[in-house]
Amino acid sequence: MVLPLTLEKMKEAHTLLTEYFYELRPVVHGYANRTLHINLDNNEISEKPVTMEMKKLFTGGRGFGLKLLWDAVTPETKWDDPENELIIANGPICGTTGYAGSGKATVVTLSPLTLNVVDSNVGGYFAPFLKFSGFDAVEIQGKAVEDVVIFIDGDTGKITIETAPLESVDSHLLGKHLTRMYADDEKGQRGVSVMSAGDAAEHIRFAIINATWYDVRRKEVRLKQAGRGGTGRVFRDKKIKGIVVRYSKTGGDSNGPFDIDLIRKAGVRFNREMSELDDKQNQMKKVGTANIVEIMDHFDLLPTHNFRYGNHRDTHKIDSSVWKEKFTQGMPDGCWLGCTMSCTHGVDDFPLKTGPYANDKVLVDGPEYENAAGLGANIGNFDPQKVLELNFYCDTYGVDSISFANAVAFAMEAYEEGIITKEDTGGLELNFGNGAAAIELLHQMGRGEGFGVVVGQGVMHMKKIFAEEYGGDPAFLHDIGMEIKGMEISEYGTKESLAQQGGFGLATKGPQHDEAWLIFMDQVQNLLPSFEDKAEALHYFPMWRTWFSLHGLCKLPWNDVTPEDNGDTTEPAKVEEHVENYTWVHEGVTGIRVSANDLLLQSERVYNFQKVFSIRMGRVGRRHDYPPYRAMGPVTVVEYESRAELYDSQLVDILGLKPENLSIEEKMAKLREYRESQYELLLDAVYKRRGWDMNSIPTVAKLKELGMDLPEVVEVVEEARKA
Repeated sequence: MVLPLTLEKMKEAHTLLTEYFYELRPVVHGYANRTLHINLDNNEISEKPVTMEMKKLFTGGRGFGLKLLWDAVTPETKWDDPENELIIANGPICGTTGYAGSGKATVVTLSPLTLNVVDSNVGGYFAPFLKFSGFDAVEIQGKAVEDVVIFIDGDTGKITIETAPLESVDSHLLGKHLTRMYADDEKGQRGVSVMSAGDAAEHIRFAIINATWYDVRRKEVRLKQAGRGGTGRVFRDKKIKGIVVRYSKTGGDSNGPFDIDLIRKAGVRFNREMSELDDKQNQMKKVGTANIVEIMDHFDLLPTHNFRYGNHRDTHKIDSSVWKEKFTQGMPDGCWLGCTMSCTHGVDDFPLKTGPYANDKVLVDGPEYENAAGLGANIGNFDPQKVLELNFYCDTYGVDSISFANAVAFAMEAYEEGIITKEDTGGLELNFGNGAAAIELLHQMGRGEGFGVVVGQGVMHMKKIFAEEYGGDPAFLHDIGMEIKGMEISEYGTKESLAQQGGFGLATKGPQHDEAWLIFMDQVQNLLPSFEDKAEALHYFPMWRTWFSLHGLCKLPWNDVTPEDNGDTTEPAKVEEHVENYTWVHEGVTGIRVSANDLLLQSERVYNFQKVFSIRMGRVGRRHDYPPYRAMGPVTVVEYESRAELYDSQLVDILGLKPENLSIEEKMAKLREYRESQYELLLDAVYKRRGWDMNSIPTVAKLKELGMDLPEVVEVVEEARKA
């Protein structure tokens, strides 16, 4: 009889590789004023000061991460080289308990998925605890020889690196084990946060990192995800099993605010709106981001069958009413202290039916909109049980649910088109709607075997495999492969929104909705009629949304509940009262009085730096800013026919053609020529507004204007323009 492992036995099996003691110091006006460097090649631990110039130019969060990574790598560095760093940074407002959504970290690294620099944000308690423990960022370089746990103890001022041979890798177990192992007692679990990735992170390119927090009401360890770009693969490639941070003394002044009353002033105003308006606006407290499933379906925007279509007759089976009933209601669901938005919902005691944890009852964190849309409609799966099963295993195995959904949908379309067969898939029938097959692919990713590993390479890499090994037409595969710059597109159909096509195509790290979400402004509300209007929106909103990642903030409190009179303001989409709140919070934390334009300038500096960084790493030129044609228009006859009335009317009204005189193929060709030409004009307008040249390279004049004309940055730009 094999006895189960206990926490004591797991801990006893740890071997201490190194320990480092540091001085505990209070956070001052939002900054710990130092960063932590760990080299796993030799287990060296050191500290770096945060300079005033670093704060001025890079602000914090994503900016600090990008700067630290820039200094660590060369243009030749690959994602799996030891010198690639995994950087986790917080930001000056991060850790504030007086304003909602202030608990985010940003993870920065070179991506195995996009093969370039990537950033991904994550909630939970890790970011605030890291700062309160003494560090504005941690950068991890090198590779351990065997699995290790890094423990940052902000209670005692000690950091250790320990081998960890026995703990399970999967995040729902590891998060629980390490939380209990490093907490003094049950109450102390609230002061511990763990970062981890699961079994699949060792085999696929779009692996995630999970960050935990302890839910004191459920008495459960819960997970939030740094989901985009393959950060979890880097995590496991470095043989990190877990990063644990402990800080048990969090209070309202832990972030060292300059004027806590100013923060409270903003918080009271926002909290009143949540109390009075949320239930009749988006019901974030009851259903979270899943509230928009049926809205997307209504406006023909819900990605269905690999983005072929925008709605489906069975959407009601996975819409917000379904999740509202399954979520535990009446329980605070904030993923950081003081967040009254409370949108992080979960399904308690969910009975798993498949995989290594079959018959277990687990807590499923979600689904959020992206999971419901991707794991549901986009693969044709309208079974909520299977959506939740996929949701859970994506999280615990360490799999990005957006990339997984798009990669599976791409494989399903290739299967239905005859490009791949049952022989290629190992016997799986990858038809749209086969949720069981999707679940099996996910388990294969966890085991590191079968066709699931091929799908786990992501759409960009699958396009090459399907063309070279299975004889697929490269042009067709490119048209239907829903990725840009190597990253799978967020779950929104964009065929009728030119601005949203640009929002995805122009995003530096890849097409993630946290940079630019303009689809309602453009398509539904028709607020962006001209190219100049679209270009202005594609300047303002990416800059504004970048700002959240500099400061350690969640974007949802900005616009997922709005003031009652917001519709009467000059530009409702900007939610100007909430922008004013952020100027108060910024001043209240840092002591620096700012305008809305000052906040945008912080972002514009870092945004352009990240663009130059991507150029430095080899992504040069306009050619990288195009979406696949399916994001712009119909690739196949069935797609055209599904919206034939709309497309025919556009041929008449816009191009002056007579559709009755044309075959469907001719109609499609005419429509494609027009839409692609419109996208070219959009790129021209956006480059001009951003101060870039027509090859998508920031000008030296723009860098000087921003104060980002550092010699090493200017050198990259000048070399790129010569090429």
